[in-house]
Amino acid sequence: MEVESSSKDGKSTRLSHHTRKRRRNICLVVIAVLLALVLLMVILGFTVFKAKRPVNTVNSVALKDLHFSVDIIRLRVRLNVTLDVKLSVKNPNNVGFKYVNSSAFVRYRGEVVGEAPIPAGEISAGGTLPLNLTLTVMADRLLSNPNLYTDVISGTLPLSTYTRISGKVSILKLFKIHVVSYTTCDLNINVSSRTVDNQTCQYKTKV
Repeated sequence: MEVESSSKDGKSTRLSHHTRKRRRNICLVVIAVLLALVLLMVILGFTVFKAKRPVNTVNSVALKDLHFSVDIIRLRVRLNVTLDVKLSVKNPNNVGFKYVNSSAFVRYRGEVVGEAPIPAGEISAGGTLPLNLTLTVMADRLLSNPNLYTDVISGTLPLSTYTRISGKVSILKLFKIHVVSYTTCDLNINVSSRTVDNQTCQYKTKV
């Protein structure tokens, strides 16, 4: 009887050891699979799904409205200027790009004299979003600049447009990368012909 009991205890011990070994192997396999998945996601995040900067392009700047008059005796200038700015924002990423409320500005000799809002939105993967903005110059800010009279008399009004679009790119719904795109366009308004001349644009993005 004692021999039989010892045999049973030995078999039970071997089964228990086998079960523990099997469970340990299963845990090791699960851990290896999880590490492989994490590594794969990291590789994809830095290659296929790597965050790319959105391309913000000014397609055209046109003079929509221009009214001015000059009081030579009082050295006063009355001036109203409205610009039509057509932008396109391309999302080169393989995932969507969500941007928050942004703005476009008009500057005259470094001073902001006009602003237009850009409502928040989303651009699909590889998509391009056209934006048509109307920038109206604030007359009081423009007229307060002492250079205005000289510029209007010379026939050329130097302005610049500045656009900033800020948003996030979500990589595999785990990593959110903040992206900002800037565009600055310097231009001259020909007062006599009421046209936009010598337009040059610079683009900058930040991740």
